[in-house]
Amino acid sequence: MPHAVPRGCAIIVMGVSGSGKSTLGQRLADEAGHRFLEGDGFHSAEAVAKMRAGHPLDDADRWPWLDRVGHAIGDAVAADGFAVAACSALKRVYRERLVAAAGVPLLFVLLDTDPAELARRLGARAGHYMPASLLDSQRATLERPGPDEAAITLDAKATPDTLIRDVWAWIDDRASADGADGTDRR
Repeated sequence: MPHAVPRGCAIIVMGVSGSGKSTLGQRLADEAGHRFLEGDGFHSAEAVAKMRAGHPLDDADRWPWLDRVGHAIGDAVAADGFAVAACSALKRVYRERLVAAAGVPLLFVLLDTDPAELARRLGARAGHYMPASLLDSQRATLERPGPDEAAITLDAKATPDTLIRDVWAWIDDRASADGADGTDRR
């Protein structure tokens, strides 16, 4: 049975490469019975080639990508009432850009863990364009969400089932605290 979700918003599972964004995002979307959007699928061919060559993206590479991801999220929420996406969203300004492009409230779930675990995961991952050599640049870019952001940080080493339970509990707590749809528009 799909999990009850707040209407008119989306969850963004965020973090550096290898943190488990796509795995958790897909599972949340499946459990909610709603659409999953993979942020990596919105990168331009040039950005993918740049990363594949071992060069980190800069803000000029990211702005149009964030706009594409944000617009797709907004479209999914307009069509279905709710969506889940995976997107690194490493800086606060990137999260703000996503919110502006989506035009709907976004709830951010940061998956965080130690560098050794991330390196282990990236070393075991085959066929992805993001080389492990870019992990340090992503970690250096990461700005953890502030207390005024609609965000929670979870330990990426937890099992997917534990992470899913923690996300839904957080959303349910927000809904109770907000007294309505769980989408705090702070």
